[in-house]
Amino acid sequence: MSDDAAATPKKRGGKMKKIIFFVILPLILIGGGVGAGVYASGKLASHASGPVLDPNRPMLVLKEGEKGPTDLAPGQQPNPAIYKSTYVPMDQAFTSNLRDTDGYLQLGVGVSTFYDQKVTDHLKDNEMAVRSAVLEVLAQQSAEALNTPQGKAALRQQLKVAINNVLVKREGFGGVDDVYFTSFIIQ
Repeated sequence: MSDDAAATPKKRGGKMKKIIFFVILPLILIGGGVGAGVYASGKLASHASGPVLDPNRPMLVLKEGEKGPTDLAPGQQPNPAIYKSTYVPMDQAFTSNLRDTDGYLQLGVGVSTFYDQKVTDHLKDNEMAVRSAVLEVLAQQSAEALNTPQGKAALRQQLKVAINNVLVKREGFGGVDDVYFTSFIIQ
């Protein structure tokens, strides 16, 4: 009888060891492996330290005494209250025939940006492509539309899109926030 009593506790201890060895230990090892894999892939590190910024990307210029991010997510518009505008005149006027008329348009243009000198440099480096895009937009205009404030506002928006498209295609970043007319003659 005493032999049976002594054998029973060994069986219970053996079952517990088997449970630990075959169930709990593998779960711990699998969990540790998953955690190590997530950490190694950078999923946790990127959330902790924030996004990695491209050092060649133009940065927003804050007004004196203002605080804010110097880079925004794509599609976000900079707040004009905290960012400084830089105005860049295009050196030569644009002259284009108007659509479906004998008239023409002569236009002086300047742009503004809230970004640093890199956008200005990109504009100068790609001046020929920007001028071509602006002339393509101007050739699509009609005199009737341009004689209205809404037509002029629409033209400014079309020019902004065209200039930014050229810069994005050639430099990877647009950065032009607005287009202004420095002269406007329709004949």
